[in-house]
Amino acid sequence: MEKELLVFVKNPVAGKVKTRLAKDIGKENALSIYRSLLQHTASVCIKVTAPKSIYFSEKIIENPLWNHPTFSRYVQEGENLGIRMENAFREAFKRGRKKVVIIGSDLYDLREDLIEDAFLKLENNDVVIGPAADGGYYLLGLKEVVPGIFDNKTWGSSLVLEATLEDLKGYNVALLRELNDVDNLDDLKMHPELMNEIHIQKDGKTT
Repeated sequence: MEKELLVFVKNPVAGKVKTRLAKDIGKENALSIYRSLLQHTASVCIKVTAPKSIYFSEKIIENPLWNHPTFSRYVQEGENLGIRMENAFREAFKRGRKKVVIIGSDLYDLREDLIEDAFLKLENNDVVIGPAADGGYYLLGLKEVVPGIFDNKTWGSSLVLEATLEDLKGYNVALLRELNDVDNLDDLKMHPELMNEIHIQKDGKTT
């Protein structure tokens, strides 16, 4: 196929995932939430009509979530998120893909129709971006690697989307609807089904 979905995931280790959230609910609770987000992401991706490549942050792990026949598995390469994403895009284009979309794994509002829409918008646009409420983006779709868009970014900051759009002046850019990552306790409270997975004592502290 001419299109491919790239999914960036972190190896699920307590203390290394959802670190901002862990400050509020503890490392183990944060790990539990991240595992639920991984499960949600996998269930959404399976429904997307494109080959999928799962890029692990540290090493490929055996996990039933990623054993679907349409999932290929790789390890992210690079010293920061920008380099890792750029390398993943370049690898996909070397595999002969013409439209490539990348997503993360911490968006509980993600749905397969949104990803399919991103591929569709790449028909008539150079770039597709899914803006995140925190000033970053949750999805990026490209037909080629655009010079500079992965450089000189403070990843995780509120300026990533603004800086990226500045780099994309002169390109046709389509924006999807804004969604919110689950990065902190306020984000988590927007999803009661996820809140039910953490243990909270009567004094308001998490266990």
